[in-house]
Amino acid sequence: MFEYEIQQIRSAEMIRDADHFRMAREAVRSRRAARREAARSRRDDTEGQVNGHRHRRPRFARVA
Repeated sequence: MFEYEIQQIRSAEMIRDADHFRMAREAVRSRRAARREAARSRRDDTEGQVNGHRHRRPRFARVA
């Protein structure tokens, strides 16, 4: 009987862990989708950004 209860507890823990993992993955996906949508809406703006995604000059000069 004791082993059965331990197995039930372990099973419940595994189900909770799986639900937690699933919710975390869903949150990551929704954040990615929100960032993607924000980037898409920024790209469609008529004004646009002043400093785009072009590479800036290095801050320090190269060593000889």
